[in-house]
Amino acid sequence: MAPRFDIDLLMPAPMMPFVMERLDQAFRVCKLWLAADREALLAGVAPRIRAIAAGGSAAVTADLMARLPRLECVAGFGVGYDAIDAAWAGAHGITVTNTPDVLTEEVADTALALILMTVRRLPQAERYLRAGRWLEKAFPLSPTLRGRTAGILGLGRIGKAIAQRLAAFGVAVHYHGRQRQADVALPYHATPLDLARAVDVLVVVTPGGPETRGLVNGAVLEALGSDGVLINIARGTVVDEDALIAALRDGTILGAGLDVFAQEPTVPQALLDLDNAVLLPHVGSATLHTRQAMGQLVVDNLLAWAEGRPVLTPVPETPARSTRGAG
Repeated sequence: MAPRFDIDLLMPAPMMPFVMERLDQAFRVCKLWLAADREALLAGVAPRIRAIAAGGSAAVTADLMARLPRLECVAGFGVGYDAIDAAWAGAHGITVTNTPDVLTEEVADTALALILMTVRRLPQAERYLRAGRWLEKAFPLSPTLRGRTAGILGLGRIGKAIAQRLAAFGVAVHYHGRQRQADVALPYHATPLDLARAVDVLVVVTPGGPETRGLVNGAVLEALGSDGVLINIARGTVVDEDALIAALRDGTILGAGLDVFAQEPTVPQALLDLDNAVLLPHVGSATLHTRQAMGQLVVDNLLAWAEGRPVLTPVPETPARSTRGAG
């Protein structure tokens, strides 16, 4: 059966089966990862491609988009879109979309779980039990969440959802962002360093990309202090991993809970060897319910664009509708 639209769409990496099925019904989909010679395939289809469905770890760079003269829309899977050069796209009239909101509550739940796991040393306690050591003596007493102050580095949708959960646990919350938010009553700090000095749980929720690379560095970790806990559910690149490993080894901070890493899926052996690091394989939004909602939003954004309607969730750097006209 012919697709619904006379439009060629590039899919650089595999996506969820139902997403691929629905996009196959709507577009002529070029599945780049299946090609024996990807460069030859791309060269052949480049003049016809008008949209990209960006899933997995595939980067949508300025170089790639520059090769596609008719490109109008890039639909990304995920709230973070640092793998897509949205600034270049916006400057060239190309719309980029992401999948915010539908994963906010799931990621906030994961963040709170990671905080509790790290502060209370719950994974270590489970390993202790499984190793049969409880038969010998009780697991050592852990630190507590009581009396702590948490700092949210990046108070967007997810950051606010985390702050609400922490408030319900009786934890005071401060924040840092690019600017103070007029409608937020929480204490604001002008720099990450200032925030780290004021708190003992630092939760990283800021977007990735060049602007935030290494934002949490050795100085920030030192300011967090020897009772401090770092939680990162944003992007691994936001934290200087070498500085973090050193801080965990020498007791500069108490512990870290990480769902993201700089070179995913590779995790430094030095982190794996540390008992005061709780490590998760980037599962912040990884439930069937939420991933299906994210996938559906990718489809809905592309269908809206193809029908000539404004897309549902454009990123700030790009227009809601291509200046070239979807048609």
